[in-house]
Amino acid sequence: MQNNNFMQQARNAVNRLTNAQGNANQQDKQAAQNAIQSAYNDASPEEQQQLQQLEQQLKQHNQLS
Repeated sequence: MQNNNFMQQARNAVNRLTNAQGNANQQDKQAAQNAIQSAYNDASPEEQQQLQQLEQQLKQHNQLS
């Protein structure tokens, strides 16, 4: 299913950012946010909750870097 693909892309993007440990550039951050937004459009309520958690991870990580 298409939305699972978007979910996976969002997870991968967030993982890349969190593993970069402050070395992520603006383009990586934007790509992660775009992936989350794309996934959100077709997400079920459970998936939307997961996406919110991913977004929260991003925010926490951006504050640390």
